[in-house]
Amino acid sequence: MNPARAHNVQSRETHKKPSDTQDRLWSARVTRESDALDLEAGVFSLADPKAIARSLKRSAQASTRRKSGPFQSAMSMLTFYMNRAGSSLSAERRAVLDQAKVELRREFGRSPERSVQKERGVRNG
Repeated sequence: MNPARAHNVQSRETHKKPSDTQDRLWSARVTRESDALDLEAGVFSLADPKAIARSLKRSAQASTRRKSGPFQSAMSMLTFYMNRAGSSLSAERRAVLDQAKVELRREFGRSPERSVQKERGVRNG
């Protein structure tokens, strides 16, 4: 066997993969160890978008470890959760969480209309 190839085979054989899925996924680690926010348990499972937004706002405002403003931290956490869920998120659940984004903007006194236009790439004037 080619010595260079033998090294690659040995490398692959000795490389240990984590046995637990949580240890392999960077997103799971971020969720567990993030310094951004301490979220209330089950916040993303709530049925009411307003309740989700209020909970995220409380968490963001109470956090002393966040690196950005409370609005950006709360919105980032919600977006991170939605992106992480990906295609496993049902259309109904995605709609609730999208509405929670609108409610979060309202909670922080941001314009929901302008933000939706910005997401779609619509420009004024």
